Amino acid sequence: MTQRLFIEERIADALRELGNIGAGHAAAAFSEFVGEPVTMRVPLVELVPFDEVTEALGGPETPVAVTYVRVSGDVSGHLFVIQSLDGARHLLSSLVPTMGEELPLDAMAESVLGELGNIMAAHYLSSLTEFTHLAMRPSVPSVAVDMAQAILTMGMLEENPLGDFALVIHTAINGPEKQGSAHVFLFPSPGTERVLLRSLGIEGGL
Repeated sequence: MTQRLFIEERIADALRELGNIGAGHAAAAFSEFVGEPVTMRVPLVELVPFDEVTEALGGPETPVAVTYVRVSGDVSGHLFVIQSLDGARHLLSSLVPTMGEELPLDAMAESVLGELGNIMAAHYLSSLTEFTHLAMRPSVPSVAVDMAQAILTMGMLEENPLGDFALVIHTAINGPEKQGSAHVFLFPSPGTERVLLRSLGIEGGL
């Protein structure tokens, strides 16, 4: 089992603050995209060992909607913006009122989710880059709807596999009429995990 890593309170506070800065920029972009006021905040930032990630999502067979990007630069890896399937419908119906919560996630819905996930990924990586002084660049996003375990397996099939832990940014989203949430999982690749940990001021092995 992967060793649990703890973030010191001062570092956690700093990460939460940078998360809120990224959320503020993303919310402004969201608002412009949907033409309605949107606010976002980050109540929690944590490190989650890989073998606990699917449980954090409700279990390996939980249906989820995911925007996925590859990360390159000083820290390489994978970034997933993950929501429950019901949560994704809820968010879409809040941000785009013409989309009902009962509708399937068709090509249009997936396109909107991809754009929203891309906005979040870009702004959170930008904030993390400013905090750590490490370059992290997102690829073009892709969107998938599947079980949580199948989604994470996507990363393990890549040449650049998932690492031992994820830096998780939990986000609360307030749309024009409803509230929603999304979870950003950044998996640094083996070989760059310690680079990220050192830049965050976190000591100890994995």
